[in-house]
Amino acid sequence: MSRLYRLYDFKDSMAKTEIYLYNTLSGKKELFKPLKAGVVGIYNCGPTVYDTAHIGNLRTFVMDDIVRRVFEYNEYKVTQVMNLTDVDDKTIRRATDEGIPLGDLTRRYEKAFLDDIHALNIQTPHSLLRATENIDSMIVLISTLIEKGFAYKANDGVYMSIEKVKEYGALAHLAKAKETKSRVANDEYDKESPQDFALWKFEDEGEIASNTRTSKAISSSMWNAPFGRGRPGWHIECSAMSMKVLGETIDIHTGASDLIFPHHTNEIAQSESATGKPFVHYWIHGGFMNVRDEKMAKSKGNFLKLADLESAGVSPLAFRYWLLTAHYRAPVNFTEDAVKAAQNAFIRLAEAFISCKSDQPGTIDGKHQEQFLAAINDDLNMPEAIAVVWSLVKDHHLSPADKRATLLDFDRVLGLGLSAVDELDDSPVSIENLPPEIFALSEARDEARADKDWQKADALRLEIESRGYDVKDTGDGSILKKKK
Repeated sequence: MSRLYRLYDFKDSMAKTEIYLYNTLSGKKELFKPLKAGVVGIYNCGPTVYDTAHIGNLRTFVMDDIVRRVFEYNEYKVTQVMNLTDVDDKTIRRATDEGIPLGDLTRRYEKAFLDDIHALNIQTPHSLLRATENIDSMIVLISTLIEKGFAYKANDGVYMSIEKVKEYGALAHLAKAKETKSRVANDEYDKESPQDFALWKFEDEGEIASNTRTSKAISSSMWNAPFGRGRPGWHIECSAMSMKVLGETIDIHTGASDLIFPHHTNEIAQSESATGKPFVHYWIHGGFMNVRDEKMAKSKGNFLKLADLESAGVSPLAFRYWLLTAHYRAPVNFTEDAVKAAQNAFIRLAEAFISCKSDQPGTIDGKHQEQFLAAINDDLNMPEAIAVVWSLVKDHHLSPADKRATLLDFDRVLGLGLSAVDELDDSPVSIENLPPEIFALSEARDEARADKDWQKADALRLEIESRGYDVKDTGDGSILKKKK
């Protein structure tokens, strides 16, 4: 706890607070009731580490972070689990194209993903599970499905028989075919007609022997199993890993909307068939990010990565702020102008926070905190929460110390890194060999310092640091260095 403020004690009111979430399964907003009082288990569908995530993907992971922060703010004990899909069709295909072992490829992009989420101030999940390190759990789950008659062996793998699954497709509101005779081996498919899907894919010895490049990738992604040597299908991975840490029934499962079918639909089918229990109580899905009113996707070639935003002069934290201005379920249309406008708002917020510096301790304002809590507990209504933030900033009846304490409290959910401002000072900066956008920010900061506009100077320094540069003070001045 910062020495500059005291927490407003709202334990009595916390006992009365209720969290409402929109549940994709029911299609309506529901009161959250945990499996165990005061405890919540959250499973996030993580990245497939075959390439760098695009900013549409990152929107989902910011949503995941907000879900966790909201429950922690409500004093729940949270266990957040996320998978890393490091074996599937995409990863194997990319490793094959590069002629390298699968692990060499996936570790590279795993690091890129972690770098991106750290830049966005996304908290690292409590458990990050690689699929390749949980094969045994998948084999056990598949064996159970075979024993119970829900899965069968074919010539190329083990498949889930969806005609034996009651209420298959309920999550996606699909009408299940009365008889399903077709199978699909591909991990991802967009057809809306249900098909038996692969739980396990058998090794193709002929394919490995015929191509040296293929051999390096595929031979490193095969495992022995009682039903035949091979590798898991994509859908079985999440079922096995979520249940391994969180149990056979979990509180919350999240992901992007495009995972509702087939991925999450198939997770439910295989998990509930194996255990006979409900798999997930609350399904949370984030909306798409569009570019020129078309869904952003690598398959369409219309995507941007976080590094592209930084090259355009947009910081990761400003991008996070922009995401908070739209409801997580609503589609958003990306434009550079919109994000840069959000960046200006973020800088103004940092300036307002800096202007509240005080040597006196502050108290969190109960009225604004109550409004903030009502917003975030109403299906994670972050746009309303941001409105409360600006209402607080403009409230002339509050002391600067109380405003500062309240903003720091809100930032436990917002995740905008306002506490980092406490580390700032007004040391001069000398510039050498910097990217143009960093040079421009540094020049703007120098102008602000020359005008003795210390609030703006500190806000610009926060912006510079959020883009990956440390400001190091020396006896001869200051220099900017790229963070390691």
